[in-house]
Amino acid sequence: MKVLVSDSLSEEGVRILKQDTEVDVKTGMSPEELIACIKNYDALVVRSQTKVTRGVIEAAENLKIIGRAGVGVDNIDVEAATQHGIIVINAPEGNMISAAEHTIAMMMALSRNIPQANQSLKSGKWDRKQFMGVEVRNKTLGIIGLGRIGAEVARRARGMEMNILVYDPFISEQRADDLGIKLTSVDDILQHSDYITVHTPLTKETRDMIDTEQFKIVKPNVRFINCARGGIINEEALAMAVSSGQVAGAAVDVFVNEPPDDSPLLKQDNIIVTPHLGASTQEAQINVAVDVAEQIINYKNGITVKNAINMPYVQQDVMKILQPYLPLAEKIGKLAAQLIEDKYERIEISYSGKIAEKDTGPVTVAALKGLLEFVMGPSVNYVNAPVIAKERKITVVESRSKTEESYSSMITMSIITDGRTKTIAGTMVGVNPRVVQLDDYNIDVMPSRHMIIATHEDHPNIIGPCCMVLGKRDINISGMQVGSNKPGNTAIMVLNIDSEVDDDILKEIKDVKGILDVKSIYL
Repeated sequence: MKVLVSDSLSEEGVRILKQDTEVDVKTGMSPEELIACIKNYDALVVRSQTKVTRGVIEAAENLKIIGRAGVGVDNIDVEAATQHGIIVINAPEGNMISAAEHTIAMMMALSRNIPQANQSLKSGKWDRKQFMGVEVRNKTLGIIGLGRIGAEVARRARGMEMNILVYDPFISEQRADDLGIKLTSVDDILQHSDYITVHTPLTKETRDMIDTEQFKIVKPNVRFINCARGGIINEEALAMAVSSGQVAGAAVDVFVNEPPDDSPLLKQDNIIVTPHLGASTQEAQINVAVDVAEQIINYKNGITVKNAINMPYVQQDVMKILQPYLPLAEKIGKLAAQLIEDKYERIEISYSGKIAEKDTGPVTVAALKGLLEFVMGPSVNYVNAPVIAKERKITVVESRSKTEESYSSMITMSIITDGRTKTIAGTMVGVNPRVVQLDDYNIDVMPSRHMIIATHEDHPNIIGPCCMVLGKRDINISGMQVGSNKPGNTAIMVLNIDSEVDDDILKEIKDVKGILDVKSIYL
């Protein structure tokens, strides 16, 4: 196996690769240079600098695996890699401790005004009163998002005798009890926390989740920390809240634009900033390099890789049959996550027809990946999705029936929480995925990137006004399906649209007489 390392990688990772493969380290290549040489390699290892575009992948005649020494895979065209049968792996756990420790460090620096005091003293001043700090002991820390990093922050904060409030709609009460924390709402965290730290992925739902309206209800003298993703806390709103005195201070490691040349956060004395250092420790860089190198060696030796972003390892003859159902199952999972918007207690996945004759384990994992990835971001993959479900005390039940129902093969996913059940079923029609059931409604929808799903009263003059709302905003409708359970009762409308809709458009649709509920879906 020939391996190309195109970004700076810890020597420990390179050494592991060299023990069992032929390695070339070529950093700083232009896109054209990478495209010219990639055909000679079986594996590619990158960090964040190299952009693995569709053009690179299409030129990679022998490429079988791409390793990202880090968490995100934003610089890799995962869809193109999947289409070409190339496995994409990452190292989501290697910098977990570093990120958690940086969060704690930022909180302590914020509490004791350490950067400001350091700068003042070095300028020749001795002004102790100006930098009076506060203790964190017995203070309340609000954590928004309890993934692995959030959980590590919670453990360290408990050691400092802090009270901990957590918002994570997908964490069970049992998991919270295990960690010794209290689950609550975002508003409760805003109103009662002395410190608030965010640890969610940046998604459509979490972008600007703390904005001007949220700052109006915060506890006086609260301090904010963001070492997760730029954009979760609105930068302009945070700067204004600090400037007005609503917020005592903030510590920010991540920005919407990096470098953040014109960010208002750089102009506030009470806002501590660092240049995205969450994973910048010697240990983290070694960990991610070693992790990716070991996975590539495992792949070479026929051992299942542990952090496959886009596909599990399955025998070739079985994969030929299951392959079309993996993206279908992922889409069903992502759709379910957006329709239920709550914690999950139990997930039931059933298979009927021809697909039930095979080992459907990888398809179940694909459905879990879609469900959890929408909430937790790209760190969820085919290997760790079942582990994450288990950590969060989510019961997963799989069943199979070889009896054909309405279709030759069908996947049905039901999510049960607080006595409520959300059911979605799908099938393949030729090479095209179809969603054929939403709760009690029978439909036939080809899932697209952007959709609108609305439940409504089953009577005339509802669908037309909804479509007119979109037409006025110049949003094209590429497909529409309507299903009802009983004539004259309720119905469901699914619109495939060409672009995203904002909250104002959704509100206008919801205001149409007869509309009961409406959601914007992104797949």
